[in-house]
Amino acid sequence: MALEETIKEKAAAIDEIVAAYTPEVTGFQKTLFEAMDYSLQAGGKRLRPMLMQESFAMFGGNGDSLQAFMAAQEMIHTYSLIHDDLPAMDNDDYRRGRKTNHVVFGEAMAILAGDGLLNYAYEVAAKCFETSKYPERIGKAMMILTKKAGVYGMVGGQAVDVEAEKKDLALTEDTLLFIHENKTAALIQSSLMIGAVLAGATDEEVSQLEKAGYDIGIAFQIQDDILDVIGDEAKLGKPLHSDEKNGKLTYVSAHGLEESKKQVEAYSEEAIRILQGFGHRNLFLEELVKSLISREK
Repeated sequence: MALEETIKEKAAAIDEIVAAYTPEVTGFQKTLFEAMDYSLQAGGKRLRPMLMQESFAMFGGNGDSLQAFMAAQEMIHTYSLIHDDLPAMDNDDYRRGRKTNHVVFGEAMAILAGDGLLNYAYEVAAKCFETSKYPERIGKAMMILTKKAGVYGMVGGQAVDVEAEKKDLALTEDTLLFIHENKTAALIQSSLMIGAVLAGATDEEVSQLEKAGYDIGIAFQIQDDILDVIGDEAKLGKPLHSDEKNGKLTYVSAHGLEESKKQVEAYSEEAIRILQGFGHRNLFLEELVKSLISREK
């Protein structure tokens, strides 16, 4: 089966998992639940839970805690998109071909929908303490889930990005890499690490996956910068050269196109080398990572 078809099948199965953990749209707060569900079911490749699932499989994991953490991770990712789209942040009216949450439900409800998804994600994951045979693994997974999404992860990266966009902070290359590491790579790292932890991987193996997640995230973002310069507008679904028009420092503007392509290749090669080094390879995971980094949209 072609890789793209396999990804679609796995994403459809993850859709069902996420839906199973989504609150029922009922009660006095049903508008909140509707707003949460609106963005949660908006589609997407379900990349982060898919990476978690494949990491879990690579280390021979079994048990039902995985699905709860997969759903929780997608809730966290979705909350971040809702807040990113708000007028105070990126002020976007459309995402994935649909009107953004605040356009449909208003800014106040969109903020609450994001808050609701973040908090409910932790509730869903924490319930695993009651059912898992390995509560120490749940504890480690919870720490990774919260830290990589928080002030030392995604939220921290977003905060620095906001300051840099407003010119309140000098955007040096070190700052740019910090933003990419935390805003983009953190949840990729989290997904790979949690899957491994829940499967019983060693601390060293989890540490190696954290490094692989960093490489994947940085390569992913540099490829984004490259596509903004030489991509196909029809495939991207957005105009080219938007970073240049906005005066935004990117890896391409700092190092040039050819050097950026070399760095994408170097980061991806290291990520694949790490994944191939565990002795129990997951070939689909390797191909998935390659496809993400070499994508055209």
